[in-house]
Amino acid sequence: MSKSRFPWSSAESERKSAHDSGIWRTGPIWMASDRKLARFVGRPVAAFLRVEASGGILLLAAALIALFWANSAWAESYEAFWHTEFSVQFGTFELSEDLRHWVNDALMAIFFFVVGLEIKYEMAAGELRDPKAAAVPIFAAFGGMVVPAAIYFAFTMGTEGEAGWGIPMATDIAFALGVLAVLDKRIPSAARVFLLTLAIVDDIGAITVIAIFYTDELSVPWLGIAALAILVILALRRVQVWSAYVYVLLGIFVWLATYQSGVHATIAGVILGLLTPAKPLLDQEQARSYAKNSMPEQLGPDELRRYRFLLGESVSIAERLERSLHPWSSYVVLPIFALANAGIDLRGGVLGDALGSPVTLGVAAGLVIGKAVGVTLTSWIAVRFGWGRLPVGASWLTIVGLAMVAGIGFTVSLFITGLAFGDGTLLSNDAKVGVLGGSIIAAALGALFLVFAHKRQPVVIGPRPVESGNQRVESEDQA
Repeated sequence: MSKSRFPWSSAESERKSAHDSGIWRTGPIWMASDRKLARFVGRPVAAFLRVEASGGILLLAAALIALFWANSAWAESYEAFWHTEFSVQFGTFELSEDLRHWVNDALMAIFFFVVGLEIKYEMAAGELRDPKAAAVPIFAAFGGMVVPAAIYFAFTMGTEGEAGWGIPMATDIAFALGVLAVLDKRIPSAARVFLLTLAIVDDIGAITVIAIFYTDELSVPWLGIAALAILVILALRRVQVWSAYVYVLLGIFVWLATYQSGVHATIAGVILGLLTPAKPLLDQEQARSYAKNSMPEQLGPDELRRYRFLLGESVSIAERLERSLHPWSSYVVLPIFALANAGIDLRGGVLGDALGSPVTLGVAAGLVIGKAVGVTLTSWIAVRFGWGRLPVGASWLTIVGLAMVAGIGFTVSLFITGLAFGDGTLLSNDAKVGVLGGSIIAAALGALFLVFAHKRQPVVIGPRPVESGNQRVESEDQA
């Protein structure tokens, strides 16, 4: 996670310098003040949220709370709460779902929108821009999807659990990067970029699987309306309509039409993310030079609006939206999703029955064994035939460790579980036990293996890449 650009996120010495510089007319804002609540709560919380592992920590905490709630004396209230109906009505049109479906269908669209933005950035200016540099993680992602699905299918072939073959395909970005953040300097920065690229390509695969294989009924008229709205967005982009309000309204309409079509509504979030411009409207150097040379001594409301637009549009909309929505996605959407979906009632022998279920074993084996084998094998093939190179500073032991970490499949795996088996069914509970158990095992084995690889002094292979994940962070901060 990159450094925050807000004033209260700077170091204490910088905060005092700003406080004493006379820049504030009536004193600093609350978060930059010397108030006890700001000093001992506000700024420590802000510092925690800047730690790369914080998103995974909150996600894990939400999952543990859900498990405790679902197995406590208040277990009935857990299901009762998430089955509470909530309706939205526009005239004669009414949309009614329980809270869990609102989380999975609507709130998760924000998460997938951010995923779409990340994919768009990587395609325009990141690792996916250079096919040669991205070849190994792309091949690794492909193997990390196919092998786990095949292992799951081998466990469940001929049973009613076959439909869940997509569950062990996904890698959870938040948890996986959180594990690497905990290991800190033991992991080469290029290896972090490798895992991030793998996870992003993995997301593309998971999104494709959801769109094609987990759509039950398809309404062609509504799908046509959604497609028409997307064409309108493309046409407005073409003629340089730049009002965010217009695109927000159209985006909501695309989500609604996609939802009504039968295709899972979160796909709309990905599509909208991919449609977001990843190149700035204005040349950054020229825009800042113009602003510096033409800015009057006193700014009125009109001039302020003009210069905010001038400077703001020198940074792409995709980068700005990803930067502003990423905290909401990581610290609000995903924890709420985990709270709504990770609560499994393990009482009454449910856990024992699940451990003998082919669905549970298939999911866990797919995540722990399938990911490790699939990612490592296809990475070796890509390097062996000269299609790509290993990350700088990484040995094959590092790749094996990263492949194990890629077996953390929490968020999207739970998401596909709900699509494959529904909510609260026996198969759904078995799959969730497999997801939780497999992800924990994969995280532990991956972390231990990466520590072992670090002690064995990884071998540097290939030239140093031009851009690393840290450089991207620095460029974002400068922007």
